[in-house]
Amino acid sequence: MGFFARLGQESYDRKYSDRELARRLAPFFRPYRKELLKAAGLMFFASLMASGTTLLFGALVDVMAARPSWPAMLGVAGGLLAMGVLLWAAQWGRRRVLVRVLSGVVYDLFMAAFRAVMRHDLSFFDRHASGRVASRLLNDTREIAQVASLVSDILTQFLFALMLIFVLLVIDWRYTLLTLFFAGLLLALAYTLRKWARKVTLAGLRALAGVNAAIKETVSGIQVAKNFRREMDVYQDFDRANQDSYRVNLTRGYVLSSAFPILNFAIGLATAGLIVAGGWGVYRNALTPGELMLFLRGLERFWFPIINLASFWTQVQAGLAAAERVFSLMDVPPQVHQEAEEPVPQLRGDIRFEHVDFAYEPGKPVLQDFNLHIPAGQTLALVGHTGAGKTSIVRLIARLYEFQGGRIRVDGRDLRRLNLREYRRHLGYVPQHPFLFSGTVLENIRYARPEATEEEVLDLARRIDQGRWLHTLPDGLHTQVGERGHNLSMGQRQLVALLRVLLQRPAIFLLDEATASIDPFTERQIQEALGYILAGSTSILIAHRLFTVVAADRIIVLEKGRIIEEGDHVSLMARGGHYAHLFRTYFYHQTLHYIEEVGRKLAGTNGPTADQSPQPANGRPQTTDR
Repeated sequence: MGFFARLGQESYDRKYSDRELARRLAPFFRPYRKELLKAAGLMFFASLMASGTTLLFGALVDVMAARPSWPAMLGVAGGLLAMGVLLWAAQWGRRRVLVRVLSGVVYDLFMAAFRAVMRHDLSFFDRHASGRVASRLLNDTREIAQVASLVSDILTQFLFALMLIFVLLVIDWRYTLLTLFFAGLLLALAYTLRKWARKVTLAGLRALAGVNAAIKETVSGIQVAKNFRREMDVYQDFDRANQDSYRVNLTRGYVLSSAFPILNFAIGLATAGLIVAGGWGVYRNALTPGELMLFLRGLERFWFPIINLASFWTQVQAGLAAAERVFSLMDVPPQVHQEAEEPVPQLRGDIRFEHVDFAYEPGKPVLQDFNLHIPAGQTLALVGHTGAGKTSIVRLIARLYEFQGGRIRVDGRDLRRLNLREYRRHLGYVPQHPFLFSGTVLENIRYARPEATEEEVLDLARRIDQGRWLHTLPDGLHTQVGERGHNLSMGQRQLVALLRVLLQRPAIFLLDEATASIDPFTERQIQEALGYILAGSTSILIAHRLFTVVAADRIIVLEKGRIIEEGDHVSLMARGGHYAHLFRTYFYHQTLHYIEEVGRKLAGTNGPTADQSPQPANGRPQTTDR
């Protein structure tokens, strides 16, 4: 119990009854009704042939007991052979049809689960490891496919058992009722194993998800691990996750495999009792030897579907446990709630925050009664210490998170009433660490506009530094960027991300500027690309570079979710308040004045210190690239 509890659940996990799961799975089988009917027909025919072989075998015993006759025996044997061939053909056809059905069901289920994951809010991915989510999509859907196959086998065995009951009733109804009593006890025994089977299966799937998450994190962070020589620590962390998975799946295997031995032992006891009762019936002339042999033969064939039904019940729980995890993932309630789906025309980009309250977690507010107006076409820079609320403002404008109070208006319209898909077509968002997909530079630039031609992209790329940056790429626009863009430098990744936005021509531009150090040439190219974007949009920039702050029409200084200062660079520097302190702390080292001062110190001259150095008369510093 303690070990299973340590594996833990995701916060969105929920319990479903078997009936609920069956109801949820049914729509995925509905498009394959014709194939399922064909499989059912083949299933019925196979059960009929299997029952017929039992009757023919009993007839063969009676012929041999009365007066052996070669023609009669050959006739019965020929009938058995023909029925056996027909049985094999029906089973082969049924499985062929079911393979197509199950493949389609798994495909549809996987796509439905993936669509649901893509609809989840960004906050969902902040809270849950992507490796665990991927495990539900990849591993758990395969488990559901296995249970669907088992259900097909169960239906076949159940139909076969019903036909054999009819055969046994024809032979002797009293022994048949006794057989049904024992069969009921067996099914009851199997039912008691189902809860334990569901529990260990859920634990096994969670442990496997932990292994997948560990693998994904290790592969993604392998460079950091190697740089700090922590390969052995990474190996030990993975080994712990793998050991957990090994132990819980070993227990799962023991539980699921114990069903057959337990049920076989119970069937042995039941069969012994029926043989004793049948022998007593022959002794009292209530049964002929042929009837007894026929009954025992039918009993043997009857026990096979019964034991399959009983043992499959525990194995079905494995698939139902997987279905429970997949549907839990699909049923995560959205955090971002739209009140309507109003169409979005071309936006001007006028944005208003009206008494907005926002928190990532209850009781930990980030913005409280926050008000801000960003006129259309304005370039707004957000500055402040870490945790001041800069990124939260950008994310709320992009409607990636739900705010708890107040209202956000875009061009006078409530953001909660707009069609999100259409609204985001008018947004250009570049995060602090731009993500590039595996593929070429060209494919990444036109990610937002796949219909853009190569000539259009090339013309746009040549506007930046007259296209010189393309010469640094081995194959120009057709250069492979690698996984997450690892084949490119950080500056090149930022440039590709900016060109991707520029190609989209957004009405609202959101930039969480990267802090990584880049060479002056790439810095100038990035500034040039930024200039093109800023000229045609309402821009909200989380500023980390001096150029961005100085070029902004308006600067907002944030502290603990409140605006404490605002204005342009010159007026804020003249005020000598919080912004001036931030500038001297974060931005002054990027100025030409500071670089010259450091050069004088290295040359042995005694110039003024950074804090004592005079500012230009207009308060606007010289940047390193001008």
